[in-house]
Amino acid sequence: MREIPDPAVTIMPQKIMDVLMLGRCSHEFSWPRRGPEGDYYQVCLLCAAEYQYDWTTMRRTQRVEHEKPDTLIRRSHTREKRPSWTPRARRLKLDVALRYRVNNTSTWYEGTIENLSQTGLLFHGPHQLPVNALIEMVFEMPEEISGQKNRNVLCQGRVIRSRDKQGKETQDQDQETQAQAQDQDQDKDTEAGTALLAASIVDYKFIR
Repeated sequence: MREIPDPAVTIMPQKIMDVLMLGRCSHEFSWPRRGPEGDYYQVCLLCAAEYQYDWTTMRRTQRVEHEKPDTLIRRSHTREKRPSWTPRARRLKLDVALRYRVNNTSTWYEGTIENLSQTGLLFHGPHQLPVNALIEMVFEMPEEISGQKNRNVLCQGRVIRSRDKQGKETQDQDQETQAQAQDQDQDKDTEAGTALLAASIVDYKFIR
């Protein structure tokens, strides 16, 4: 299991000048985003190039070339009927250490990632958090996503599911319920010792 560096380190300087001067880019990709048609794509954080992303194979495919807007011809767009059922998103099994904390707090917790998919990641940790809590996570992003080997990232995320050791699960709930759950979770941590959390990834940046 790789050791994760302290996130309070200098963020890697971008190589915009190298890209402009040399005409090449090592490509450091953002988390896959979903387009208006439901397809996923990634944007390079250095040169802004866009590539289609296939979650089934977890690979980038062809580069996205945007057409120039045609102001003289109006094109009609017909909405295609989409199926009401979609297959379960592919999970990339991992056994990677991570650190996580609630935004604007100083306490970091050590955990382990179980799997990663298009909706985010599933991980174990010693501290259960309320649903909708905004969190920061530090871990090594798989090369299939980031395009880089052995690179750690600082992620911004949101808790979408939380379950304690006894199997009690919390999902989206109102603010009052969240506040009560957070107070109860503080007392539960000592007894449970671990929690299973799912978090969506809003964005991330590479760190040294």
